[in-house]
Amino acid sequence: MARYVQDGSLDCGLTGHDWVVENNAVITELAELVFSKVSRRPVRWVLAVPNDSPIQGPKDLEGKRIATEVVNITRKWLASHNVTANVEFSWGATEVKPPKLADAIVEVTETGSSLRANGLRIVCDILTSTTRFIANPEAAAHTWKRQKMDDLILMLKGAMAAEGKVGLMMNVRRKDQAAVLAALPALLKPTISNLSDPDWVDVMTIIDEDAIRHLIPRLKAAGACGIVEYPLNKIID
Repeated sequence: MARYVQDGSLDCGLTGHDWVVENNAVITELAELVFSKVSRRPVRWVLAVPNDSPIQGPKDLEGKRIATEVVNITRKWLASHNVTANVEFSWGATEVKPPKLADAIVEVTETGSSLRANGLRIVCDILTSTTRFIANPEAAAHTWKRQKMDDLILMLKGAMAAEGKVGLMMNVRRKDQAAVLAALPALLKPTISNLSDPDWVDVMTIIDEDAIRHLIPRLKAAGACGIVEYPLNKIID
């Protein structure tokens, strides 16, 4: 789903209109799942040209060749600028097409590093996009099918919530409990369970994976032992 914004670019955000920009397919959106290969930011479809290209904006594309996987999106964007160009479908490796096979490309990027590596510069953004869970409207209205979809969305969101986090459990003497809890990051609410030995408790919590290497030595120094770090597949709130 997308909409045109004031600068003439396309913004793939929630608009209340359930349709796919590239082919105008009518759908029902059930969830937004914000993730991509390297970040949790939206991806960008951008207009890119060789570094030495004279193209500086949409008007410079008149009569030019543009290679892209999103032909209709590109044509709609050009039309919004009253520009006519030859838009050609490109299947993969679009970055290598300019300048011999195309004057410009419309390509998806997160960081722009692949474009820069191929000697291209970004002229402007055309569309921003996030991953969406979509369904046929009739299927989404069917009670049994919708429940299956909602269950799947719950599992997907749980997997996303677990990304970058790990579980941590440890044994702690009761006399050291306060010191160990103080070593944990603020706002964490660990689970504390009694052990068969009344002088000991078990402490379990979830923490960001990148904090573990600094945290475990502090927990050990505070009196924790039997410290176990384990991976998480899903976190369901």
